[in-house]
Amino acid sequence: MQILGIDVGGTGIKGAIVDTITGELLTTRHRIETPKPATPQAVIGTIVALTEEFGWKETIGCGFPAAVRHDVVMTASNIDKSWIGLNAGQEIMKASGCKTHLVNDADAAGYAEMNFGAGYDNTGTVIVVAVGTGIGTSVFTEGILYPNSELGFIRVKGMAGEHYASNAVRAKEELSWKEWGKRINRYLSRLEELLWPDLFILGGGVSKKFDNFKQYLELEAPIVPAKMLNNAGIVGAALAAKHEFFTDHHHSV
Repeated sequence: MQILGIDVGGTGIKGAIVDTITGELLTTRHRIETPKPATPQAVIGTIVALTEEFGWKETIGCGFPAAVRHDVVMTASNIDKSWIGLNAGQEIMKASGCKTHLVNDADAAGYAEMNFGAGYDNTGTVIVVAVGTGIGTSVFTEGILYPNSELGFIRVKGMAGEHYASNAVRAKEELSWKEWGKRINRYLSRLEELLWPDLFILGGGVSKKFDNFKQYLELEAPIVPAKMLNNAGIVGAALAAKHEFFTDHHHSV
């Protein structure tokens, strides 16, 4: 099945057509700058421009930097506040003519890792931690997503984890890999005390530098770098749409 995956980020909106059976991109990624200010009208206009770029008329999956409940945007930390309360899936569908499902961007990346990346075939509890400007998380147990887990805000040393151990903090405070490795370890240890996962998958830009700090990670659960890298958001958004529209959610007990 082919679905257009779109990843809405703070600086760019990226898309590609995804083969949801293999997780491969069937086209090159196309990227358009995120409009400033990132109002609903401006962002939806950009998403429509992306669909036109691909000549696309079918289903869209859209990863979005907010908590999303049933296609309604609940939070707005990196986007315009006027998104809050908007059924963005419906609005994108109206503007593009394409059936659209919206998913939190960290959850989208998690879907990609669980289906085609480092979490493939893991039936335990897996926490995917995307470390970038902030810290985004997605939690799966037996392959099922617990949506919108904002675990970047769990407190460490009296502050939100993402204000203590994000990649932006590492850069701003010019921390060595050892100093930062100890911080991310403290943050992950806190998650472990609360949720006891079977596996941590570390994503975001730092996952490419995993060898620089892995020796400072002392956790019960194994921790591995993410595999899907830059395509995770696009692939995962497409998978979330497939799951929403083409999967039977009403399993008999």
